[in-house]
Order: sequence, then structure tokens, then C-alpha cells
Amino acid sequence: MKYLKYCLIVILAFPLFLFAQKSNSGKLSGYMFGDYYYEVSNHNNNFNDRNGFWIRRIYFKYSKKISENFSSCLLFEMNTPDGLTKTVNKPFPFVKAAYVAWKHGRNQALLGISATPTLGAVVKTWGYRCVEKTPLDLHKFAHSVDFGLALKGTLDNAGKISYHLMLANGSGNKSDPNDGKKVMLSVGFKPSKALLIDVYGDWDNNPGSTDWYTFRGFVGYNTAKLRLGLLYTHQVRQMVGAADLKLNMGSAFAVAKISQKSSVFVRVDRSFDPDPLGNTICYLPFDPTAKSTLFIGGLDCALAPAVHLMPNIETILYDKVNGVTPDKDILPRLTFFYKF
Repeated sequence: MKYLKYCLIVILAFPLFLFAQKSNSGKLSGYMFGDYYYEVSNHNNNFNDRNGFWIRRIYFKYSKKISENFSSCLLFEMNTPDGLTKTVNKPFPFVKAAYVAWKHGRNQALLGISATPTLGAVVKTWGYRCVEKTPLDLHKFAHSVDFGLALKGTLDNAGKISYHLMLANGSGNKSDPNDGKKVMLSVGFKPSKALLIDVYGDWDNNPGSTDWYTFRGFVGYNTAKLRLGLLYTHQVRQMVGAADLKLNMGSAFAVAKISQKSSVFVRVDRSFDPDPLGNTICYLPFDPTAKSTLFIGGLDCALAPAVHLMPNIETILYDKVNGVTPDKDILPRLTFFYKF
């Protein structure tokens, strides 16, 4: 009955979206991506040789300009649970974002569930969320969206200095379970059109539990032919009755356009500390006891402007734990992406 309810919501909402699109009162857009995957090797032997198709994301977005200064956005997401870290085997829709925005000059305020300042600069430069999440998102250092009030814009007419400040629940798009709040701030500086330096920090206050502090630095280079990125993150998780947990992570990536319809991409993520929640990562669970290095490489083939096929491979190598090295994870995939 639960899934029937979700299906009815989508079925009933779809004609309304079409009507709004036809009447020019709003815009409907979205995308879908997924893979055919094969688990060649995994640190968990139960996953070896598993293969199949899955959809890692479907976006269904409706945006509307309400007036000269106000606009709104409603975004639904659906995906196939991976079968590795979850037991539910049917996709279900949920609200990913829902906010109203007020714009004034170079600045705007957003109220509701909107993108956090944590990932934006990195996601835009990396450009291949359909292949893999950015490191902070992948390892659950932060939420990609949160419920609260956000202020963002530029501090100068040339747009060289940007900011994104957010006061939020700290629970993503879920309900708020405590009386603590999360403060996030990113500041970007563009000394040239292609170069971006972006720094980020947050404080996630969780009364009665643990406070998290995150600091992230990112340097990105973005042109029509080449994109480069270098990231470093330090997170402190205060523990009740135990020493603070300190996690450090670095990442470097490159994307090069080799023809009008194809690009190559490579990325290396290094976890300098074991990720205690690594085994809960969807689609690509990590060994939670070992330091790790993730290698990503692939080819992007554009069959049409909005249709892409991307053969790629993800490999995780682990450091020794008590003299024993966990088996490597090797996951070749054929990723497909469609945008409408």
C-alpha cells in the first residue's frame, strides 16, 4: 500500500505538471542515470560476481517564476536501492528539495529544503555526479540538501567573490530530531574566469549526542577543454564519553574533452582515516576498518546532447589492518545518463 500511494501521487501530479508546462506558468525538467554493474571483486565476499542494472537517480523538477523577485522549486527524487546496504528492493519517490527564493540584485534568499553550501563548487567543477558523488557526499560528511534559510550571491559587481550562508536543521530533507542547528558557510574567490578557490566550514550542533565540525578547501580550474580539481577535508566528530573522531580526506580529478562528443575523466580519493560509516555507503560500500584509496576512470560518449553512455571503473585499495589487507573492490560499470 505504501508504494501504491507513492505511485498515485506521481500519476496525479504528472497532468498538473504538463498543464503548467503548456500554460508557460512553470518549467518541467529532470534527468535519469544508472548503470549495468559487475562486482569483479569486493572486500565483502558475499558481493563477488553480483551484477545487474540499477537506477541511481531520477530527478523530476518543477520550477516557477512567481514574480519579478520571487520563484519556487519542487524536486522529487527516486532511485533503486542497491541491494547491498538496503533490504528494500523497490524504488520510491521522495521530496529532495522544496523552496521559495527571493532575489534582490546580486543576492538571493531561499527558504525551505535547498542545496547546502558544502558541495556546490566541487560538484559543478567535477561535472560527473552521474558517475560518482563528490567525496564529502559519498562518505556522508555532510548533506547535499537541508531544511532552513540560505543566503547566497556575490559581494562585488564582477562576481569574483561569492558566498553561500545557511542556517538549517542539519538533518538533510528529513525531520529535525533535536533542538540543535547547523551553520554552513562557503566563500569563493575567482582571480580569473577559469580559476576558483573555495573554502567551506560548518558547525553541526547535536545536543545530547555529538557535535560535528567540517573544514574544506577546494581549488578548481574550468575551461571548455579541461577541468581540474583539488580538494582537502578535515572533520571532527565530538564523541560522548570517548576521544574525538578526526577524519581527513583528499581528492584530485581531471576531465579532458578529446573530441566534440567525448571526454575522459579520472579521479583519486584518499581517505587518510578509516570511514566508520563506510559499510553504509549505497552502491559502493567501503570497509569501515581500513584507510582507503578510490580510483575512478572512464570515458563519456555523447550519443546526443542529452543522452550519454559512460563506460567506467571504480577501484578501492585498502591499507593493512592489523597486518591484513582487505580485498580490493573492483566495480566496472556502463553508466547511462538522460536529461530532459
